[in-house]
Amino acid sequence: MLTMDIALPLDYEENDFISACVRQERWAQKRMYEEYYGKMMGVCLRYANNEDDALDILHEGFIKVFQNIEKYQPGTSLSAWIRRIMVNTAIDFYRKSIRRRTEDIEQAGNVDNMDADAISQCGEREILKAVQLLSPAYRAVFNLYVIEGYSHKEIGTLLDITESTSRSNLVKARLKLKEILTSGDFGYEG
Repeated sequence: MLTMDIALPLDYEENDFISACVRQERWAQKRMYEEYYGKMMGVCLRYANNEDDALDILHEGFIKVFQNIEKYQPGTSLSAWIRRIMVNTAIDFYRKSIRRRTEDIEQAGNVDNMDADAISQCGEREILKAVQLLSPAYRAVFNLYVIEGYSHKEIGTLLDITESTSRSNLVKARLKLKEILTSGDFGYEG
């Protein structure tokens, strides 16, 4: 029997793979999950209180990915599309987990950037742990503004808060992070 190797364009492979996901073929869903698990878990950890919450967000996010895969536009970044779903799922998780309460809104002033020495002395785990120690409101605003690049107006819309509350929460988050990072108090026992 004669066999021939045929080179397929990369975009053909992606289209075929996405089509298999649309058809809910388990092998394709498993491959996507395994391919993006680590990167998306990192995204979820930034929004969660702990690893268990991050896993809940991740799994809920992948359910949404698989339910909406037909909306993905081939030729665009699949990773960015999945990341957006994970961030939106984290925001939904945040909305469900907080109790609506009235907070005093302080005028957001300029805050010095965090002490570069404090950050340079901390590893990735310590910084992630410090972010996880923030209150859900501060953590959500910090991640959306600093990591994801949303404006305060967009954050206000996403989290159903005012623009000034977003600014205030960012200032408070930065102050709290500075305090945690300079004190080295990450909540560890011993």
